Amino acid sequence: METIQDVQGLQFTPADPDYAKQRDQYASSSYPNSSHMNPGLIVQPFDVADIKLVIEHARENNIAIAIRSGGHQYSGASSTSSNNIQLDLRNTFKRRDVDLKYLPDHPQGPSVRASVSYSLDEFHTFLASNGVFVGHGQCSAVHLGGHVQTGGYGLLGRSFGLLADSVTSLHIVDHAGVQREITPGDPSDLFFAILGGSPGNFGVLTHFVVKVQRDVDHEGSVGMRAVHLYNKEKLATILGYLANTSDDVDFPRNYDLCVSVMSENCEFSKAVPGLEHKVRRDLDLLKSDPMPPVIFVFAQFVSFGDGVAHDPEWFERFEKGSIITTGVETKPVSELMRQWIMPRAREYPFPYVKRTYCTNSTALSENGWAQWATDRMDAIVAPKNNGQFLVAQIQAFGGKHSMFARNGDKKSTAFSWRDTTLCMVLDNFHLPENRRDAEAWAQKTDDQANGPKGMFSATDRRVLWGSYGNFNLDAVWRTYYEDEEKYERLKKARVLADPDGTFTPNSFCVPRAVDSTSRPM
Repeated sequence: METIQDVQGLQFTPADPDYAKQRDQYASSSYPNSSHMNPGLIVQPFDVADIKLVIEHARENNIAIAIRSGGHQYSGASSTSSNNIQLDLRNTFKRRDVDLKYLPDHPQGPSVRASVSYSLDEFHTFLASNGVFVGHGQCSAVHLGGHVQTGGYGLLGRSFGLLADSVTSLHIVDHAGVQREITPGDPSDLFFAILGGSPGNFGVLTHFVVKVQRDVDHEGSVGMRAVHLYNKEKLATILGYLANTSDDVDFPRNYDLCVSVMSENCEFSKAVPGLEHKVRRDLDLLKSDPMPPVIFVFAQFVSFGDGVAHDPEWFERFEKGSIITTGVETKPVSELMRQWIMPRAREYPFPYVKRTYCTNSTALSENGWAQWATDRMDAIVAPKNNGQFLVAQIQAFGGKHSMFARNGDKKSTAFSWRDTTLCMVLDNFHLPENRRDAEAWAQKTDDQANGPKGMFSATDRRVLWGSYGNFNLDAVWRTYYEDEEKYERLKKARVLADPDGTFTPNSFCVPRAVDSTSRPM
């Protein structure tokens, strides 16, 4: 494929020496034989004018465009095949005071205008410097474009909901090369579709405006980080406490909780910076070889200025027996959130088999889930030299007071499974020669986790950022969207947003209502 005339930004074809480096993204090593991560041309646009030239070229030549902001999607859906173009926005919009700007006097309240090109680490650093915060994910290298379009799951999920729940406007370049501002209730249904439909298939998102919270309005908030040496009994106990919290429909909105598990050699001192000096039992622990497997607990209470204080006993049960802890600290929420963010882009330098499960169960504390989940994780963590390395994240979202659920009542976005009580991410990093072992472990977990007799969920519920398995979205849409009415609504929105298939670069797309085909992969 030839480069595009008059584009000012960088362009790479497969013949270029730097092509392999530019093509590489989070999923590349896990799908080495896949054709859908080998674009015929990679364009790193300099500005909006370049984006318009790429869209015009694609339409004239019947080529599709995949859009990448960071490239962290689990299945590589932000890339495409040799027939098509990847539009790489990682560095396109990074002018401070233009592409990332605090708007304290915005009509809808203190807000930030952000571009898709910033990483979560950059975004959070900017927010904290202005004494404000908003919920978002933990992975520092994830970029805002894909993150906001797939929800922005993560920190403050219960207390404030998804990152996308606070978005008030979207700025896109549409299929005709026209710059548009999209707000809730847009007659083309694009606000609804972009936030929760398949990312990148409704236009090129460049910027968005998001309402933020001020630290000064939430004084008295507290948080705690604790690290436990891994053992089965300890993990089962902690997951039991987590299940109790998740099952309690009356649990206050103020609390957020995430439990993580990492296999040996995880270098957890780098994963949670600032805790090295907190070692209180074994000063040689961080120097051990290999690094031992550990359990992390991230717990937080947000004050809403109503006189309600945190429950010390709730924090104590997750802290008890830890080898490293911050204790329960009173800090501005923006500072507490910084403690959740993992500075490493990847926990292990290996391919992975990933699973992301969601459930609406409120019986996990009664059905044996905690012990079952412990057994499944222990099957990877306990054996020595098995060539597999677990990274698990399990976060509570449920309860009738949870903003994750309550924000879904607005129905202004397309995100599904708003009745989720718990989200469980199980990443099995593995040596290349242990791929079959990792896949067999994941399949057994699938079989036991989901279904009428499933230990975790009665149905198979997935999220777009954590996709796995069948890459044809239309074949498995029921696992990503809760009902046909929503899915058909998205298909109709795509008819208007992508009439020529310009934004249909692979099969992981909501199809257009009049044409369910996609471009060749």
